[in-house]
Amino acid sequence: MTTATAFADENEEVSRLFRQGNLAKALERADAYLAKHSKDAQMRFQKGLILTEQNKVADASRVFASLAEDYPDMPEPYNNLAVLYASQGQYEKARSALEAALRTHPSYSTAHQNLGGIYATMASQAYDKALQLDKGKAVAQTRLSMIRNWGVQDHPRETQLALAVPVPPAPDPGKAADRTPARSAEKSLENTPSKTAARTPEHPAPANPFAAVKPASAPRNDSSDVLGAIDAWAKAWSSKDVEAYLGFYAGSFRPPKGVSRAAWEKGRRERIEKPKSIRLDITHVKVSSVDATHARVSFRQSYYSDIVRSTTGKTLEMVKSGDRWLIHQEQIGR
Repeated sequence: MTTATAFADENEEVSRLFRQGNLAKALERADAYLAKHSKDAQMRFQKGLILTEQNKVADASRVFASLAEDYPDMPEPYNNLAVLYASQGQYEKARSALEAALRTHPSYSTAHQNLGGIYATMASQAYDKALQLDKGKAVAQTRLSMIRNWGVQDHPRETQLALAVPVPPAPDPGKAADRTPARSAEKSLENTPSKTAARTPEHPAPANPFAAVKPASAPRNDSSDVLGAIDAWAKAWSSKDVEAYLGFYAGSFRPPKGVSRAAWEKGRRERIEKPKSIRLDITHVKVSSVDATHARVSFRQSYYSDIVRSTTGKTLEMVKSGDRWLIHQEQIGR
């Protein structure tokens, strides 16, 4: 087995454990690998994600800060540092980190989305302060109401930002070991230059060590096919592609509470089309009872839109139709 293949297998195993919510085991495997390959970029990145999910903010921040130093041209570590700063109410630091991410990659949509959330939260705090000083300021009251209608919560520390979560495996581990930090993470936040304009066919952008790539030779089984179906279902929902979303429900699907299929589809269409934007995060995924044509998938679902936000457990009963896994039944909670 080659070094690259061994890395891909180990990275996939850590990713699988993370998706299933087995964070302690995932961290143990990541640490064991990094003990031998301390400079590996993607495994370090995965460790940062695991620590974030465990709410070990200081440890996760050190991991992403180190990656930002080693890879100053990549936006993902800066983005995730910003998420951690915001979780602690450090919005100025979060803004600086996101601006650093956008200097390296001006079209990075996740950072743009997060920066908008940070600006809205900071504006909400400013108008709140104005009202505390003078409760009669009608303009401040109106603008604060508008901001909160956009989705900023009354408690700014609950501001929801999107983590960059790439899918492994990583590139050749030997390449990461050759990278030398050019500056400290704190200085990088202020001084990261824009590389986009200077990139030409003769000087292409560097390969992203955090890219979402799976090996073509990676083996597949029923569990990975089911997970692929869940990912595609969530992406269709997040992108407001109603037809694709409804297409993931089997003909045998029966809506809850005696609602007809036609009425259910109409209601789902309205709920998907009404918000201006939707984001769906799926974590702690567990696949069980897999046979040739049936599977049960449970997970934690976090839903964000400009209208409502919610987090809940969900269980899907899946059936295989041809070469596709479709939803036969869904239940809230697990």
